Amino acid sequence: MPYYAHITNGVVDNVIAADYDFITTLPDSDSWIPTSYNTTGGVHVDPITRQPDEGRAVGKNFAGTGCIWDGIGFTSPRPYMSWALDPSTYFWIPPTPMPDDGKNYLWDEPSLAWILQ
Repeated sequence: MPYYAHITNGVVDNVIAADYDFITTLPDSDSWIPTSYNTTGGVHVDPITRQPDEGRAVGKNFAGTGCIWDGIGFTSPRPYMSWALDPSTYFWIPPTPMPDDGKNYLWDEPSLAWILQ
């Protein structure tokens, strides 16, 4: 069954599984946007393997309560002001990549740097 996200002022406030015919009966049917559990980073993935497949990606990412809808895709709220939205994945990208050395880091917005935990 398909999923739909209800949008109020650009923010998801509810996600339900429903048939399209049901959505069209709602008085605010234009506020319900299709979303796919199998869409992540702008790519459709196999529901079992979670690997990219040839399916149709819907809304860049699966919507969750509190996600932002901009008319193109769903994204989580911006984590830090310095981070930019990747237009193809709708994931937030830090100004510098997190070190890939197996250690734990936290983003420090005042210094715009990754800090070792």
